[in-house]
Amino acid sequence: MWGIIKKTYMGSMREFNPKITIKMGILVVSISLVCIATMALTVYVPATRGYFNLGETMVYTVAILFGPYIGALAGGIGSALADLLLGYAHYAPATLVIKAVEGLVVGYLARRVLKASTTIWKYLATVMAIVSGFLLCLIGVHYYSGHVDLTLGVTENVSLVLPLYVPMWFWVTIGILFALMIILLSHTIDPRVGWTIVSLMAGGSLMVLGYFMYETLIFGMWAALVEVPVNIGQVTVGLAVAIPLTKALENRVKTLLMMK
Repeated sequence: MWGIIKKTYMGSMREFNPKITIKMGILVVSISLVCIATMALTVYVPATRGYFNLGETMVYTVAILFGPYIGALAGGIGSALADLLLGYAHYAPATLVIKAVEGLVVGYLARRVLKASTTIWKYLATVMAIVSGFLLCLIGVHYYSGHVDLTLGVTENVSLVLPLYVPMWFWVTIGILFALMIILLSHTIDPRVGWTIVSLMAGGSLMVLGYFMYETLIFGMWAALVEVPVNIGQVTVGLAVAIPLTKALENRVKTLLMMK
């Protein structure tokens, strides 16, 4: 009997794969990060009854760093869990699917870089920098300027609401700085950063479309249209945070994934 137990134990030890444990740990942490980012900070705009959260920042970061599968699971489960905890259970099923698709597409495209010369990549990065910077300015100025309520916290009972006034020049400055940062990154560190932005916008577009279709079924087309700019705002803020964050973390992540 002891011999059987010993043989089984030794066999399981030989079959033990540290990489699986690391990936499971990464998945759990990624789900937590997406959930916390979605819940911890929301900005509500009374004039439009719209708001955005920072969930996209972690969905994109996780998908770029760890690939499509972890990106899909973390994006879907983490975001849906946040909906449940925040009291938006009617959104949770749609969120599970929509955010999973978003994470999957971003993670897949970010790792499927097309072959092109460095010059072409730099041109693409410059174009995408201008487009994304312009979107950041446009959405920010029209939907997130003026008096806003910034909510810090994870539940209705444990939160801090800060009334703020956000001037238009704030978003203009952020948009210009982001565009310049992308151009600088493409010319000094990674010319392919433009393709990363394309990947994020592709996944983000599916997210915007998915919520538009779901909200049309529930609230009607006109109500759903009001939320489209809000969701586009989440995409632009998400990529503005995720791009520099992933560049800062990618070397450490590669070291972690290479551990035996």
